Amino acid sequence: MSTPVVHLSRRYSFSASHRLYTDHLSFEENEAIFGKCANPNGHGHNYGLTVTVAGPVDAPTGFVMPLDTLDAIVRRDVLDAYDHRYLNLDVEDYVDLVPTGENIARRVWERLEGDLGGLLRRVVVDETRNNRFEYPAI
Repeated sequence: MSTPVVHLSRRYSFSASHRLYTDHLSFEENEAIFGKCANPNGHGHNYGLTVTVAGPVDAPTGFVMPLDTLDAIVRRDVLDAYDHRYLNLDVEDYVDLVPTGENIARRVWERLEGDLGGLLRRVVVDETRNNRFEYPAI
């Protein structure tokens, strides 16, 4: 009998601000592309983050992985770095990268994949009720 594989998804949240702009474009070009999100003072979101891992169910515990282990990894690798930060200035991930929802999802994945290894399956970033970014894309 094969060992069952189960997906485990856990939700988190963090608050952060950012500004969508690039130094490669003029102020007017940034404003045309990014609209009000190019405001020089930035703007903030209360982000939702869903992390999905998958693996065999451990027979003795019945877990893919203990929730407190997953929570500790996400807290250390992502939440402690991103929560209540101005992403453009406070987080090294975005020094040369526009902190769009797409890039946030990719960077969160990169931060987690070292500690979650082959278990990590998906990262979902909810920027607003209407904007959701999933990595990797299906």
